[in-house]
Formats: sequence, structure tokens, C-alpha cells
Amino acid sequence: MGCTRVAERVCAAVGLLAEAPSQFESAESVAHGGVLWALPALLANGLLPPARIGFQVSKGFYSLVHVLLLLGYMALARIKTMEQLQYHPAGEWGKLLGLDRIPEVRTLRERVKGLAVPTAVSAWGQALSHAWMARDPEAAGVLYVDGHVRVYHGAQTKLPRRYVSRERLCLRGTTDTWVNDQWGRPFFVVSSPLTPGLLDTLTRDIVPRLVAEVPGQPSPEALAADRWLRRFTLVFDREGYSPEFFLAMRGERIACQTYHKYPKEPWPTAEGAEYLVPLANGEQVRMTLAERGTWLGDKVWVREIRKFTASGHQVSILSTDFQADLVSIAAHMFARWSQEHFFQYMMQHFAIDRLVDYQTCSLDETARVVNPAYRTLEHTIKNMAAKLSRTLARFGAIVLPAALETPHVAAYEQEKGRLKEEIDCLHEDLATQKAQRKQTPKHVRLVDLPEPDRFVALSPTRKQFLDTIKMIAYRAETALAGILRTADARTEETRALLREIFSTDADLVPDEAAGTLTVRLHHLANRTSDEAARYLAEQLNATETEYPGTNLRVVYKLVSD
Repeated sequence: MGCTRVAERVCAAVGLLAEAPSQFESAESVAHGGVLWALPALLANGLLPPARIGFQVSKGFYSLVHVLLLLGYMALARIKTMEQLQYHPAGEWGKLLGLDRIPEVRTLRERVKGLAVPTAVSAWGQALSHAWMARDPEAAGVLYVDGHVRVYHGAQTKLPRRYVSRERLCLRGTTDTWVNDQWGRPFFVVSSPLTPGLLDTLTRDIVPRLVAEVPGQPSPEALAADRWLRRFTLVFDREGYSPEFFLAMRGERIACQTYHKYPKEPWPTAEGAEYLVPLANGEQVRMTLAERGTWLGDKVWVREIRKFTASGHQVSILSTDFQADLVSIAAHMFARWSQEHFFQYMMQHFAIDRLVDYQTCSLDETARVVNPAYRTLEHTIKNMAAKLSRTLARFGAIVLPAALETPHVAAYEQEKGRLKEEIDCLHEDLATQKAQRKQTPKHVRLVDLPEPDRFVALSPTRKQFLDTIKMIAYRAETALAGILRTADARTEETRALLREIFSTDADLVPDEAAGTLTVRLHHLANRTSDEAARYLAEQLNATETEYPGTNLRVVYKLVSD
């Protein structure tokens, strides 16, 4: 569809128009019109930065509000890249913004490039995280931290390899360390092209920020009066297991919780007792739990809680929180799967792993990275140790034949002798490699890497900007799903229902006299879905949301209402 607001576009082209106003016209069966049903949730979760602070927007037809709204709608409509917009009708999408058409892909990319300023994006992300935590201090009291590897298959740079659990391979990529609540809602993410590990990222980047941002922390006087009082709790997987880290966090009055990396012998089943454990989604399950105190490395005293399963397996949980009961600790630990589900959902529906641009940037040359020579020795030693184990097994499996005939005995002695010689050589080579590894530094400065192993980082700012919008979209969808769960018994299908709503056509009916913009959603797949949508419309209408840049209050209905 061609543009119809020609005069305004000409004025914008010559610098006489700062931005085009949103002007809605009546329209029927607008494609993806249902995505406007997410507008109140998008605005409530901070899609439009307060007073637009930090973002320098050049004059043009499309304003900052138009660009942010379009990117938010795209995320919820599962349009995963800006390039995919060329396969969608520009005029139809323009109607959702109160414009004649949305920008072309090239224009949109230029707008995003201009907005992706490091200082502005970082300030926006920090403000959002602070606002989300302040809105729900209870959720911010228990924080889940885990790393997610964005695999990079390009040839622009040779990023360091790291283990990708979902692929079970060591691949090149960037590690994003996410901080979420127990419902999987994200607060912020820290990206690193290096391979510092979870503990280093926690100590250097995450804990100082949380100490400054988490609301409702006890005062210094309260912390001094109660030695067991904590600021907040960090929950992570076995990668964060470290008695030294637990002890350091105890000094900061931060509780830590993780799985035991080296659990000892099973506990007697008689120690367990049955408890009713409430999960984050409101469901309650029965678990058999037991608790003891234990020393970790003769450094720190922690609580160890075991969950007894029907198969006889025991799940060991460690916690330095000495105020919460064991039921709460178990509930918080098993809610960690919400973060794993968040990663899976964001990869599938919001394309958080997709490469945004091909630009690179330099790194601090004094940063320490894993020494490639050390990694090569590690790989060689592991392979050699595995070969030694297999050879020892073959050596032990050869037995003297029952019939002591000369040929059989000779063959037995020859095979035993050959394997013994091979084992001795492997032992000698393994000792040599281990001695060489001991003399090789595990980490070196980036500047000291050999030329073939040097690398630069992928430019992070544009990716960070788009990831912020995707976090807002995910939190908005989560909020809408929470509303639907109160009306629909099929709680596991609420997100699927929302995706159906976002992709459904809708009629737009502006009424300047009444000051309303009615969004009439077309019927969904069945009556049950329609009833759930009507309930959602009632809740959305109660917010009395005005469409940004206009004086029109948005009213939500189904076509037959």
C-alpha cells in the first residue's frame, strides 16, 4: 500500500516536521489487529521510557513512540526480525500505529541504529529493572541467576568456545547471564564474550548491582541486630557451587541456594517426612523432605535438604538461609525450572539467539581469558585418561585359559605383556602432560594470546536494545496470561490463546467526539476462547488506557458485543 499522508512526509523529508501524529481511521479486518490488546500491558511494563530521557531522536516522519510500539507489536506477533516485515502488508501494520504505513526495513534499521546508544540503552534497562523490582519487592527477594550461551556460527570473529548444555558441545558464542524471578520474569541480563564463569560474573557484575537495586533490604541496624537476617536470596545451578563464594556472600548478608555438587551417601528414608509444597504457579505437591546441617570444605556451615523420590534417588539442596523453613527452600529451588522454561520459550518465540547485526567492537586487552594451550592440554589429558581406563579394563578382562596348553599360555602372556607395556607408556605420557599442564597458566591476558587465537566482540548495544523490548513483551504477555488464568481452567494454554489473539484480525473504530478507539476483535477458534477474551477485555477496559500520542481511550470488544 502506498503512502496517503504525502504532505506530512514531504515536510518530514525537508526537516519541517519533527514527527507525524497518530491519526486513526475506521478500518475493518486489520491484520494482526489483536496485538493492540497487549497495549496496556506493554505500557505498564515500561515500553515507553519516561520523558524519553537519553534517546536522541532525529526529526522524521516516524517518532520514537512509533518505533518502540512497532517493535513491541512485532515481538508479540512473532515477527522475529525486521527483515520479515517485508512479507507483511505495510499499510495494515500502519493502521495499528495511526499511520498510513510502517517504515521500510531499511528505514527501521536506521532508526534502531540511531536509538541504540550505549548510555541510553543501559540507563533504560537499569530504570526498567529498578521499576520492576520496586513493583514486586517480594519477587525481588528471591532471584534466579543462570547463564545462556548464544552460539555464534559466523566468521567475523573467533569467539572463545564454551560448553553448551543443550547441544552437549563446546561451541563459540557469547554468554548471557540472566536474572529472573521465580515465575521466570526477567529483570536484566549481563552479556560477556569472554568465559569468566558464573561465579566471576556474579561477583563482578551482578551482586553489586543487586545490592544497589533490590528494594526492601534490611537497614544496617537491622542487619547488625540479627546475625541471620539476609538482604535477598540467590538461586543458581551447580555451576555456582563454591564454599568460598557462599562464605563471601554470607559476609555480604546474601543467602545462596543451589544443588549439592558432591553429595555424600544416601540418607535413611526414615528421616524423611511428607510436606505440602506450594509451587510458583499456585499448585501444591507432596514431597518427602529431610534436613541436616553440613560443613562444606571445612569453610562454611550450610543447611542440606534432601528430597526423596519414588525411585530412591535423593536430590540434595544447599542453602545458607537460616530463617526460611525447609518447605520454602524446596519450593524456591524447584522453581528454578521456570528460568529454563524462559530460555526455551524466548528462543522459540522471541528469537533471543538470533544475530542482530554484523558489527564488532574491541575488548579490553588486559582482560583475562582461558589460555588455548591450557585448553589443548586439558583435552589431551582427558582423552589419554579415557584411553588408559579402557586399556586397564582390557588388561583385567584377560584371564589365564583353563587348558594350560603351551600355545594358549604363550598367547596369554604375549597379550598381557603388550597391554602392560602400553599401560606403562600411557602412564608415562599422562604424567608428562600433567606436569606440562601444571607449568602452563590457565588464564592469560587477551593481548598475550597468539595471533590466530585473538578475537573481538560482537557489538552488543543493538542486541541489548532489542532484547530489552523482548523482555518487556515477555513480561506483558506474562501479565495477560496471569489475567486469563483466573478465568480459564486450561492454565497451560493461556499463552497459546494469547498468541491466537495477537494474530487475529480486528476492526478499528475511532470516535473523536467520545474520545475512544474501539478495537473489535474477530471471533476466535471456539466459544471457550471467546469467553476468555471477553473476560480479558473487561480487565483491559478497566485500565482506561489512552493510545500514546493521542487523546483516545482504547476500548476492547469482540465483534458481536
